[in-house]
Amino acid sequence: MGRQIIECTDDRVRERNPICELIHHLHCSTGKNMGVSGCIGVSAAIPGGAQLNSPTDLKRGEGSYQSASNLPLALPDGAKKFLRHHSSHSTSKFPISCTVKQRSFIMAVAADSTQIMEETEVESENLAIFGVDPTLKSYKDHFKYRMKRYVDQAKLIENYEGGLEEFAQGYLKFGFNKEDGSIVYQEWAPAAQEAQLIGDFNGWDGSNHRMEKNQFGVWSIRIPDSDGSPAIPHNSRVKFRFKHRNGDWADRIPAWIKYATVDPSRFAAPYDGVYWDPPLQESYKFKYPRPPKPKAPRIYEAHVGMSSSEPRINSYREFADDVLPRIKANNYNTVQLMAVMEHSYYASFGYHVTNFFAVSSRSGTPDDLKYLIDKAHSLGLRVLMDVIHSHASNNVTDGLNGFDVGQSSQESYFHAGSRGYHKLWDSRLFNYENWEVLRFLLSNLRWWLEEYRFDGFRFDGVTSMLYHHHGINMGFTGNYNEYFSEATDVDAVVYMMLANQLIYNIYPEATVIAEDVSGMPGLCRPVSEGGIGFEYRLAMAIPDKWIDYVKNKKDEEWSMNEIMLSLTNRRYTEKCVAYAESHDQAIVGDKTMAFFLMDQEMYTGMSCLMEPSPAIERGVALHKMIHFITMALGGEGYLNFMGNEFGHPEWIDFPRDGNNWSYEKCRRQWNLVDTDHLRYKFMNAFDRAMNLLDDRFSYLSSTKQLVSSANDEDKVIVFERGDLVFVFNFHPTKTYEGYKVGCDLPGRYRVALDSDAFEFGGRGRVGHDVDHFTNPEGIPGIAETNFNNRPNSFKVLSPPRTCVAYYRAEDYPEEAAKSSIGADTQVTKADQNKYDSPEQALTDENPESSLGEIMDTELNASSACNLDLSIPFPSFVHFP
Repeated sequence: MGRQIIECTDDRVRERNPICELIHHLHCSTGKNMGVSGCIGVSAAIPGGAQLNSPTDLKRGEGSYQSASNLPLALPDGAKKFLRHHSSHSTSKFPISCTVKQRSFIMAVAADSTQIMEETEVESENLAIFGVDPTLKSYKDHFKYRMKRYVDQAKLIENYEGGLEEFAQGYLKFGFNKEDGSIVYQEWAPAAQEAQLIGDFNGWDGSNHRMEKNQFGVWSIRIPDSDGSPAIPHNSRVKFRFKHRNGDWADRIPAWIKYATVDPSRFAAPYDGVYWDPPLQESYKFKYPRPPKPKAPRIYEAHVGMSSSEPRINSYREFADDVLPRIKANNYNTVQLMAVMEHSYYASFGYHVTNFFAVSSRSGTPDDLKYLIDKAHSLGLRVLMDVIHSHASNNVTDGLNGFDVGQSSQESYFHAGSRGYHKLWDSRLFNYENWEVLRFLLSNLRWWLEEYRFDGFRFDGVTSMLYHHHGINMGFTGNYNEYFSEATDVDAVVYMMLANQLIYNIYPEATVIAEDVSGMPGLCRPVSEGGIGFEYRLAMAIPDKWIDYVKNKKDEEWSMNEIMLSLTNRRYTEKCVAYAESHDQAIVGDKTMAFFLMDQEMYTGMSCLMEPSPAIERGVALHKMIHFITMALGGEGYLNFMGNEFGHPEWIDFPRDGNNWSYEKCRRQWNLVDTDHLRYKFMNAFDRAMNLLDDRFSYLSSTKQLVSSANDEDKVIVFERGDLVFVFNFHPTKTYEGYKVGCDLPGRYRVALDSDAFEFGGRGRVGHDVDHFTNPEGIPGIAETNFNNRPNSFKVLSPPRTCVAYYRAEDYPEEAAKSSIGADTQVTKADQNKYDSPEQALTDENPESSLGEIMDTELNASSACNLDLSIPFPSFVHFP
């Protein structure tokens, strides 16, 4: 969500990696060191003092129920602190060292919360993050304060809740739980004067189901079973009714509700909470273990609701049966699900969450979602969840905001006043210092990990969390003062540190990604080192750069150096997930990358039975190149949004009043890629090949990355990643014969992947059975005598708008021993002589097809979606 409101000019500090042979030094920005400024607010005060060790039993309530006993719960905030330290900060260059042998106290705290020691032992000089980036020592006061806050909060949780993991099991205390032949319901609502539980089970009359409040603002009720059956039937509606201080009564969905539904027959009907507790024999049982963590995530971002080819909302089970096989066939290893948490406004893309523990009922039940995740695991696919803890829906009747009736921040999930409201998102902002907010959010993470077996999270809106200004109207330049100043929201930083520590304590193999556009240093370093603890950040500047190029620059204006710098501009040792286009950029008013490149001609020019127009040929070629170079050079992981792998046309437009509530543009036209005579299949095949290339060569996870040439005159970029050498020729017309390419090791090189192959809609100009022998360049070990600072070189044929990856045959002798690779579809001279183009080949093989038939079915959304999973690895991908 952040990219829609934040302009990012240079969002990460570029660093030198001597091991990986990166070609840049880190240039630190100048400015004053604001030190600990911005560290407003200390960790929550000891909740309730000594009373916490002696829970008070509540009185027996009225009617046929009794109130439940409560574990210690507390609210009070600590006193605020405002610390500033100023010192000079000069420009410097330095090599990065990633070896830190000293084990700090903080490392011990992060590894085992039971070993928390006195605050005097927190020494910022010991933080391992300073060994990774020595420039951060100028901000040691900030880190010392931040780590003290983290340690203090961890100590409180340890002392009064039994530890972080125990604290994060709030769903066993709050909401609805079974206990000793009763249903126990608890709700934190300190501002309420009276409270009742209402629902279908009591005819929505709560007079006989009044709740009682303890000293911490928690309302409780115990409802005994009736004749051995729960008093509240499974799948029946429930709500929390409470009285304001002004005497008014309000009905709200329980904050910890596990399921919420809406009457589809009523326009704009409010949601109802649903008591979800299916009989044991009916509840879904997981059958498959979690897949092992891959070396690098290749992520398929998906929205279940809009995944149908029909103009309607798709279900979890349909997605599992119809879409997951597609994802597997294209060799992704991870699925990232959007819009899982319940949100009453469909067009919010799932980002305005109303019910944090409930699955979106539009697509099915909790068991249906479990079926989807289990099916993904059976296919070897890990599943990440888009989690939104940066803000909450502003809705009152069906959202968490309904519990805010004007009370102070200490008694609310959100900050009071302007600090609790995001003016651009029209949503509420959490008070991360509040004890019960921490319990709620941390428990939310554990709930999704354990109840549904998600394999990790993508945290949305992290930039908004990191700063009091939420990134609004900020152009981050890489100046460290932008990250460590009064603008830093230390409350939120401490929450994210706790959250990441919790996730890895529960599931060490989890993958956790931050959506941050600012480039906060240390965001993706472990908490034990003094970092915030994420594993990856999204490389959000990359899709913005590509859209700028495609929309605003002519081909001859494309700068190879600028492209290269945008793709490599990330902090060493902090991993990024790169992506060429995002779902945000396809929202109505914008277009997908393919539609930007080819626009209206996609309606008439995508048939393989006719020669491609210049716009179509250019568009397909650049679509392949943009996505491939982003994957190969842009990060340590890769992400693609559903449908973009095959060049989905047009844009996304959720049903709304402005489009007469139409689902026409809120679906995926799978029929386009399934139709064999349309060019969408070429982009899809290349996407599959890109992923297969990483599957075999593991270049995404390799620490070796070196750009040897970014030639603006030739429009060629040459770089090495892992064991591969990549050559990208962005020139619109020039073919380079005998183009010299620098490399590291001597030997003979062969084609691993070629975007110009017929199977990818290319012209088949690059020979795949050719050995490219190297020549030594200059004096070994003396870079200035080498070719482009590489000790060896070989020559290649590089047609315009093509990209080719080469591997060294000596490293893969079994592959190199073959006289030809994939002879059944290998491009040979005979093939080239027989057919001038893939269009001619297809026309000769399908003479009965008519152009009229193609045009009639080209964008027909009702075509059947059949996927043959028996497709072998493409023979045009040359793997050992």
